[in-house]
Amino acid sequence: MGKETIHTDDAPPAAGAYSQATTDGDLVFTAGQIALTPEGESLEDEPVAVQTERALDNLQAVLEEAGSSLDNVLKTTVFLADIEDFEEMNETYASYFDDEPPARSAVQAGALPLGMAVEIEAVATRE
Repeated sequence: MGKETIHTDDAPPAAGAYSQATTDGDLVFTAGQIALTPEGESLEDEPVAVQTERALDNLQAVLEEAGSSLDNVLKTTVFLADIEDFEEMNETYASYFDDEPPARSAVQAGALPLGMAVEIEAVATRE
């Protein structure tokens, strides 16, 4: 099938030389999503829970454009500017996944794009 790039206006546009997601058929690989609205408004001053919610809403929009969904996520990676924000992020994150959440890694990155507290990327299957 070959590589296909994914774009939706329901998530913020790529801010650099990358795609919102790519696929080669069965798997979807997303770029990291941060707390930007689809119109590009930054939520960097909002609490970690609000930033996590916006990042996951963006992730959901990108996955749906690719013919996938949060239900099909196999693995996420959560980048935190401060690992002390883990519990607040995790509480919001857990509300987006059912009884069988995906595998996940969470790491302190030290600094994230645009001064954000959280960034989330995913690998998912297509429906």
